[in-house]
Amino acid sequence: MTIWKPNLAERKGPLYLAIADAIGQSIHNGNLKAGDRLPPHRNLAFDLGVTVGTVTRAYAEAERRGWVAGEVGRGTYIRSTEGKSKPPLFSILHGDETGMVDLSLNYPVEGGQGARFAQTAAEIARDANVGLLLRYQPAAGNPRHRAAAAALAARAGLDAPPERVVVTCGAQHGMTVVFGSVCRPGDVVLAEELTYPGILAVARLLNLRLRGVAIDGEGLRPDAFEAACRKGDAKALYCVPTYQNPTSAVMGEPRRAEIAAIAREYGVTVVEDDVYGFLHENRPRPLATFLPEQTFFISSTSKSMMPALRLGLAVCPETQTEAVAEAIRTTTWMANPLAAEVMARWVADGTADILADEHRAESKVRLAMAQRMLADFPFKSAPGTYHIWMPLPAPWSAEDFVGRAAARNVRLIPAKPFAVTGMVPQALRICLGSARTRGDLERGLAVVADLMRSAPDRPFAVV
Repeated sequence: MTIWKPNLAERKGPLYLAIADAIGQSIHNGNLKAGDRLPPHRNLAFDLGVTVGTVTRAYAEAERRGWVAGEVGRGTYIRSTEGKSKPPLFSILHGDETGMVDLSLNYPVEGGQGARFAQTAAEIARDANVGLLLRYQPAAGNPRHRAAAAALAARAGLDAPPERVVVTCGAQHGMTVVFGSVCRPGDVVLAEELTYPGILAVARLLNLRLRGVAIDGEGLRPDAFEAACRKGDAKALYCVPTYQNPTSAVMGEPRRAEIAAIAREYGVTVVEDDVYGFLHENRPRPLATFLPEQTFFISSTSKSMMPALRLGLAVCPETQTEAVAEAIRTTTWMANPLAAEVMARWVADGTADILADEHRAESKVRLAMAQRMLADFPFKSAPGTYHIWMPLPAPWSAEDFVGRAAARNVRLIPAKPFAVTGMVPQALRICLGSARTRGDLERGLAVVADLMRSAPDRPFAVV
């Protein structure tokens, strides 16, 4: 039996959830390993001064999350550390029941979307033509919805006819269908050496070979990109030119033109991810404007409007639109037409612009909070960004820092999930939009600042 007793002093919320979270964090930090037997319910209840029922409920929650397995007559054991036993870094917290301040996920602040959605949904339900939306739609989206998506692309500075635009089930789906239509298993895809983990997932799914390219304060380095292209086996490039994820770098137009010229010379297809572009008040022109015949431009309504819409768009090169539409048909048949109708109405009546303006205003306030509270520590950001990149001082490791923050009810993400190469910096991406309130953000940033002033001079809080 493992001698394990979590320190719950800094955890808030229901005790059973605090114990379950402590189990997950101890697995994450290596204090609990596959095969370890947790203390019997009664023993742990006595040690913590809680009821046996509380421990039973905590173990049940940990089992529900896939971290432990209970065996009648033998006890509760930590499951294999391969797969489900490690708490997923990008898991979504349901409601506020955990008491955690979440600075790990890059999504916008909740505002007045709920009331606006309720009103628009009621209008759609009363529409005499609503029956048309209840049928199967063309894979690329019906003409009205494609026109609305084209209007969103135009707001980003990319003018394209609706015939070149497809409606997807979010940007992640857009990436999947674009790479699925352009690449074949084994193809080499280039990406920034620190990049959005979603492209790593797509590469695994489609059996693509992802190769990291060096970056600097402006994002992808042209010299490194050209060196990668000279090898002759690169099929495509994935990049995030505006508010690069995770470093928040913004690529200037001269560099975008240089990257486009290199891609054209070597025949490399470009997939441009612009999900954060709407936050930039004076954003550079999309890279796709410099290489329209070879670039897929991908964006999403999840950040700018409402995550639950699960809608994205892909502006395709003229000759590639049908291939991407076929990939949509193969994966989901179509994006949700009811959600697409909400999007189209919000684009038409100005709600989309109002929501984007609200997000931009809130991003300024929250970035100012981070600049004030973390002023003593170097980090990378850009005006309007919803995430910052913070290198850690020695002797901190990112994993230890994340574990210590979790013990104080703050969720963070280390650099490792973003790394394409084996070179992983000791750094964190800190998301400013996912904290539900400014007060929560202030509390989370206070923990980050406090830890930055300390040192990892004692083991994680397990005795």
